[in-house]
Amino acid sequence: MTRWLLLHFAIGLAGTWLARRYALHRNLLDQPGERRSHAVPTPRGGGIAIVVAILLAGTWWLSRAGAELSMLVAFLAGLLLVAVVGLIDDHRPLSPWLRLAVHFVAAGLLALGAWVAYGQVLLVFAAFVLALVLTNVWNFMDGIDGLAASQAALVAVAVAWATAGLWQWLALALLAATMGFLPFNFPKARIFLGDVGSGALGFTLASLLMGTIAQVPRAGGVWMLPLSAFLLDASLTLLGRLRRGEAWWRPHTLHAYQGWARVGGSHVPVTLGYAAWTALAVLLLLVLRGTGPLLMTLSCVAWYMTGAGVWWMLQRKVIAAGMENME
Repeated sequence: MTRWLLLHFAIGLAGTWLARRYALHRNLLDQPGERRSHAVPTPRGGGIAIVVAILLAGTWWLSRAGAELSMLVAFLAGLLLVAVVGLIDDHRPLSPWLRLAVHFVAAGLLALGAWVAYGQVLLVFAAFVLALVLTNVWNFMDGIDGLAASQAALVAVAVAWATAGLWQWLALALLAATMGFLPFNFPKARIFLGDVGSGALGFTLASLLMGTIAQVPRAGGVWMLPLSAFLLDASLTLLGRLRRGEAWWRPHTLHAYQGWARVGGSHVPVTLGYAAWTALAVLLLLVLRGTGPLLMTLSCVAWYMTGAGVWWMLQRKVIAAGMENME
C-alpha cells in the first residue's frame, strides 16, 4: 500500500509540475475578471496529472477486477471522455452544451457498466445520476485555491476507509495523486485543475461511490454526507439563479464559497472551512454505517438541513458586506 501511495503521489507531483511548464509555454492562463475569484493570471490544466494517475491505476487493475471488470472498463472509458473534452476546453473553449453531451455519454457508459456488473436497476439509475451530477458539480465548485482538490481527497479517504478491493485501491490512488497536486494549488495557486481536472475528479468520485454502494447497498444513502458541502452550495446557488431568470450555464461568482472568499479577502479560510465540514461529514458517515436505515435517513436529513442553514447565513453575510461597501 505504501508503494502504491508513493507512486501515485509522485505521478501527481511530477505531472503537475510538467503541466505547469506546458501551460506557461502555451500561454494557457486563466485571466482575472468579474467572473473569476483570482487576482493574477494563473496557468490551468494541472488536473491532467491526476487523470493520468487514475488511468494508470485503473489499467493495472484490469486483470484483477473479476466480476467488476465491466464497471472498471466503463469507468476508464467515461473518465477518458470527460478528461479529453475538458482538456480540449482548456485549450480552446467549447460550447457548454457539447461538454454536457459528452458528460451524458460518459454517465451512460458508467450506467451500462453498473448494469453488466450488478444487474440492479436502482444502481444503474444511481450511477447515471451521480456521474452526471458530480462531474458538473466539481466543475462548478472549482473556483478558489485548493477547494475542489481537497474535497475530492476527503471523499477518497472515506471510500478507502470504508471499502475494500478495487475501489479502495483506486480511492487511494486518487488521494495520493491529489495530494501531489495540492502543493501547486494551495494555499496559493500556481496552477488550476482546469476543466480536464475538475470534471475528471467528479466523474471519478461518482464511480468510486457506486462501487462502494454496490458492496453495501443498505448504507448507500449515507454517502451523500461527504458530498454535502458541494451539493448544497451548487444546488442552492443554481436554484437561486434559475429563480432570478439568469443564464445558469454562464460563469459567475455567486456561490457561497466565492462570496466568503471575496468578503474575507483570502481563499485559505474558506477552503479549510469547507474541509472541516466535510471531515465531520466523513466521521458521521463512518459512525452511521453500522446503524439502521431510519437513523441513517434522519441523520442525513438533519445534516443537510443544517448545511442549508449555514449556506443561507454565509450568503446573508456576503450581501450585508456588499451593502456596507456600497455605503
